[in-house]
Amino acid sequence: MQAKTNRQVLLARRPQGTPQLDDFEVVDAEVPSPGEGEMLIQTIYLSVDPGMRSMMEEGKSHTAAFELGKPLTGRSVGRVVASKLNGFAEGDYVYERLGWQNYSLSDGSQAQKVDPDVVPLSTYLGIVGVPGFCGYFGMLDIAKPQAGETVVVSGAAGAVGMAAGQIAKRQGCRVVGTAGSPEKVAYLRDELGFDAVINYKTAQDLAAALREVCPDGIDVYFDNVGGEITQAALSLINYHARIVVCGQTSQYNEASTASGAVAPQLLIKHSAMMKGFVVYDYQDRNAEAIEHLGQWIKDGTLHYRESIVDGLENSPQAFIDLFAGKSFGKQLVRLASD
Repeated sequence: MQAKTNRQVLLARRPQGTPQLDDFEVVDAEVPSPGEGEMLIQTIYLSVDPGMRSMMEEGKSHTAAFELGKPLTGRSVGRVVASKLNGFAEGDYVYERLGWQNYSLSDGSQAQKVDPDVVPLSTYLGIVGVPGFCGYFGMLDIAKPQAGETVVVSGAAGAVGMAAGQIAKRQGCRVVGTAGSPEKVAYLRDELGFDAVINYKTAQDLAAALREVCPDGIDVYFDNVGGEITQAALSLINYHARIVVCGQTSQYNEASTASGAVAPQLLIKHSAMMKGFVVYDYQDRNAEAIEHLGQWIKDGTLHYRESIVDGLENSPQAFIDLFAGKSFGKQLVRLASD
C-alpha cells in the first residue's frame, strides 16, 4: 500500500569543509500523483557517493549543483507504483537519478528498466552500476594493464577500488591496494586475491610501505583518494606508467581540491601518462560493461560487498561516513523492501 506522506532530505545549507548533519533537513511532503506522460517511482535503494560533495558547492562541475531547500538527488533503483507513461507499467523496476525521497515523479527520459532476476537490484548501483563502470573503463580503457605489471589501487575497499583491483587481477597483474582497517585489508587480500594490501591508517611511512610491496616499481596507479597516498605512489612510477585519476576522496572537503603538487618533469622523466575521467564519458558503452561485469559475477570471478543503511532519514549520516572511511564496499541506503 502506497504511503500518504513522502519523506524528503533537503540540502539546508552548503557545507563548509566536511558535511555535518545540520547541513541537511528531513521533512515530510505529500506523495505526488503522475500526470499524463509521467510515472511515480517508489525508491528502493539510494546510492550515496563521495562525488556528490562537489555538487553541494555553488557553480557546476560536470553536473549541476544541488539547490538549497530542495531534495538532493542521487542514483537510485525503484519500483513503478503508478504510470501514465507509455513503455513503463506498474511493477516495473527502474534505475534513474531521483530525489532523496520515498517517491519521485519521472517522465522516463532518463529511466532505464532493470531486471532483479539478472542480478540483485542493489548491484545496479554498485558493481554493475557506476562504481563498476568506473573500475571497468578506467582500468581497461585508460590503464590497459598487461600481465605481469604491478597495479596499485588506492581506496581499494570502496566499490570502485574493488572492481578496479579485481579487473587488474583478471589481466594477470600483481595488484596492491590501500585500505583503512584490518577487516578491509583481510577481505581484499584473502577474499579478493590482492597480492598485498597496506593499511594507510597505521603505516608510519606510506612511501616506504609501498616500496616494500612494489619492489619493481608501479606500472599502473588507479587513484580514488588523492593526497599523501597519491604522492607516495607517484614517487615509484615506472617508465610508461599510467596514472588513472578516478576520485579524490581525501580532498573533496578541502578548500582546494588539489591533491598536492605533481611535477610535470616526473611524467616527462618516466614518459608516463596521467588522465582523469568521469564515467559519463563512456555512457554509450554501459551495456558492454553490464554484460561483462554481470557475466563475471555469475561465473564467480568478480565479487562485491555492500554496506546498507536502512531508512531515508539516515542517508545524511551514511554520506558523511564516506569521508571517515566507515563504509565498506558500496554504500547504499534502503528505503523499501526489494
